[in-house]
Amino acid sequence: MTSKPKVLITGVAGFIGHHLAKLLQQNGYSITGIDNLNDYYDVNLKLARLQDLKIDTTSIEYNKPLKGKIIFYKLDLTDKENLEALFAKTQFDYIINLAAQAGVRYSLKNPQAYIDSNITGFLNLLEAARKHRPKHFIFASSSSVYGLNKQVPFKTIHHTDHPVSLYAATKKSNEMMGHSYAHLFDIPTTGLRFFTVYGPYGRPDMALHLFTEAILQDRELDVFNYGHMSRDFTYIDDITESIKRLLPKAPSKNNPDFDAKHPNPAISSAPYRLFNIGNNQPVALMDFIKAIEAATGRKAKLNLKEMQAGDVESTYADVADLFEYIQFKPQTPLEEGVAKFVERYKIIYS
Repeated sequence: MTSKPKVLITGVAGFIGHHLAKLLQQNGYSITGIDNLNDYYDVNLKLARLQDLKIDTTSIEYNKPLKGKIIFYKLDLTDKENLEALFAKTQFDYIINLAAQAGVRYSLKNPQAYIDSNITGFLNLLEAARKHRPKHFIFASSSSVYGLNKQVPFKTIHHTDHPVSLYAATKKSNEMMGHSYAHLFDIPTTGLRFFTVYGPYGRPDMALHLFTEAILQDRELDVFNYGHMSRDFTYIDDITESIKRLLPKAPSKNNPDFDAKHPNPAISSAPYRLFNIGNNQPVALMDFIKAIEAATGRKAKLNLKEMQAGDVESTYADVADLFEYIQFKPQTPLEEGVAKFVERYKIIYS
């Protein structure tokens, strides 16, 4: 019998990691997931995601495997020794790095957490990949790398040299680190710039959770830049389907479209690619709030405020190259995706 391809997903108790592990497991992959289960937000939500993967979370010990539909380790990427031991024990075919210290605004309060997780942890993972040679290394970047860029839609050919938060700067660093390792050690590597992913089990620091919570509790919700904002909201199932299709399509060396005299940041002579991954349909923030009102059956109380430091007014992904590469376009309507989030929210927080 042919053994199942082995995939390591870091940040598996996170929002995207949980949904991706579930989809890949259902499609014949053998999944090992790691997560440090930090308390940046409610750990109970992370445990609920693991429980959804049929993992018994009543007794979690550091670096001790738990088995459900996937194998889970509580493990920190900064723990180089135990990370290396895991790679030595299991020869992973694919690595998907979704672990990171998330949150633009939190980076103003605790910058060291971003260096530890997003830089040091990422380096440890690259070093493990260097030694153990996966077929494809995929990592999460972010739409926040576009920073002060005002050209929309955002394209991967645009410069990303002006980040407006440390979080964005670490994600830009990941892209450059990933390219250098692809170039030096021939590691097939793909970076994904995510655009405002939403859906069931979504993070409680994201707008959809915060707005839903405020509306259901009859509280005012803070709306920054006086509501004059838009986001390229992308439903989680469209994200995970895209990654599933991308997984076996590792980039090769010497891309004939790469011109070293006029370099395109999204491709390389190394086995390296960068893609935006989004819905390609920006939604005005006020329309987003209306969709939540429809799903909850309640009216929002708005507290209009000025723009917050580190935030951007609009995101809009040009994803034509990814659509062509994997032959898939996001197809979940906003109203449907928001309704599914609200339904799950009520179950978790009832």
